[in-house]
Amino acid sequence: MKKIVRIGAGSAWWGDRIEPARWNAERGDLDYLCFETMAEATVSAAQVRKRRDPSFPGYDTYLDDRMQAVLPGCIKRGTRIVTNQGWINPDAAAERIVHWLKKLGAKGIKVAAINGSLITDRVLQLTDKILENGKPTSSLADSLVSAEVYLGAEPIVAALKQGAQIVVSGRVADPSLFMAPMMVEFGWDALDHARLGAGNGLGHLMECGAQVTGGYFPDPGFKDVPEPWNLAFPIVEVEEDGSAVLTKVSGCGGAVNLMTVKEQMLYEVHDPANYITPDVVVDFTTSKLEQVGPDRVRITNISGKPRTPTLKVSIGCTEGFIGEDMFFYAGPGALRRAQLAKTILEERFKVVKLDAEEVRVDFLGLNAIHGAMTPKDAPEPYEIAVRVAARTKTREEAIKVGREVDGMAVSGVGMTGKRVPHQDRTREIIGVWSSLVPREKIVPSINFFES
Repeated sequence: MKKIVRIGAGSAWWGDRIEPARWNAERGDLDYLCFETMAEATVSAAQVRKRRDPSFPGYDTYLDDRMQAVLPGCIKRGTRIVTNQGWINPDAAAERIVHWLKKLGAKGIKVAAINGSLITDRVLQLTDKILENGKPTSSLADSLVSAEVYLGAEPIVAALKQGAQIVVSGRVADPSLFMAPMMVEFGWDALDHARLGAGNGLGHLMECGAQVTGGYFPDPGFKDVPEPWNLAFPIVEVEEDGSAVLTKVSGCGGAVNLMTVKEQMLYEVHDPANYITPDVVVDFTTSKLEQVGPDRVRITNISGKPRTPTLKVSIGCTEGFIGEDMFFYAGPGALRRAQLAKTILEERFKVVKLDAEEVRVDFLGLNAIHGAMTPKDAPEPYEIAVRVAARTKTREEAIKVGREVDGMAVSGVGMTGKRVPHQDRTREIIGVWSSLVPREKIVPSINFFES
C-alpha cells in the first residue's frame, strides 16, 4: 500500500488565527502539525521587546494559546508537532510546552529545542557584505542588535529521528519546517535535491497557511471564496516520490483550487526556476497541477537543484525612531482642508526645527498607498485621514510630530477630527539587512526535555 504522510499547517505567522490550527489538530487526521511564526519583523519585534523588558522569555507570545488549542488533539491522534515558536529562546519555549503537557497529564513526551540560529556575537566575523547595498557588514557594528541565520530541515530531522514528539526551533526557513517530516518518513537524503526540491516546494505552498485555502485571495465578483470568515488551514498528503494532494478539513470555508494554489506557488518567489532555500534550490517551472476533486489539487513534478554553499543571515540594527500621528476631515471640502493642514504642519516643523531624515504627510483614502503615482484626477473622497510620520535619529525629535499634531486641535483647520493623544506615538526602528555565511560555519545543537 502506498505510504501517504499527512502534514497540516498550524500558523503562517505570529499573529495568525488559532481556531484553524485546532481544527487541523482535532479533525485533520494528521501525522504532523507545523507552525510558522517567524517573519523578519517578528524577530525584530522580539529583539526590541527583549531590549525593553529583560523578563521577556523570548518565544512566541501566543505559544500558550496555540499549545492549549492543539495539544489535546495532537496527543490523542499521536500527531507530532514542528514549530519555530522558539524565536530567540527555543529552550524556554520547549520548557513551556512541557509545562502544558504536564497540565494535560501527558507524561514521557519528548520535546526537542533546536538552537544555533542566533549568531549575533560572531556575525561580523562570519560575513563580509550586505546584500542590499554592497557595503561591508562591519559598517553595522555600532547599530547591531541581532543576527539570525536561516537553518534548514536537517536539525529538525535529527531531533525527530531521536524520538522527539515536538520540535521547537528558532530561525528555520519556513518551507523547511514542513519538509523535515517528509525527510524523516520517506528517508530522503539531505543531498537528494530532486526529492528535496519537491518537498521544499510543497513546504512553500504550506508555509503561508490560509493563503492557499482562499485567504488573501478574494476579490468580490472576480475571485469569490465560500465563507471567507471561516477559512481552514491547508493539509498536504505527500507520497514518497514527492507528489502530493493539497486539501483542507471539510465543514469550513475557503477553497483549494488551481487559482489559489498558483497564487501561493508564486507568492514572494522572485525566480520560479531558482527559489533558494537552505536545503535546496526549488524549480517550480516543471510543476504540474490538477484539480482532482472538490478542494483537492494534485501537485507533481516540482523539481530541485543542489543547495548553495551559503546560508542567509538576517541582521537587525537600530535605525532611529518614527514619530507618527493622525487626524481626520469629512464632508464636502475635506481634501481642501487636509491640504491646508499639510501646509500648516510643514511650516510648523520648520519653526520647531524638526531634524528628520524623512517626513511624510499622506491622505488615507486618496494617496497613502500609491503616493506620487496617484492619478491627478482621482475623485475626491468624502472622508480623509491625514497620516503624519517622520523618521528621526532620536526619540526627542520623533516626539515633535505628535506635539505639533496636538496643536492642530485649536490652532489648525476648521472641523479637524483628532484622536485622544494618549497612545504611544513614537517607536524605535529596527532595520533588517541580509548577508551570507558559509554553511559549514553553522552547527546547530539540540536539547531535549520531557514531560
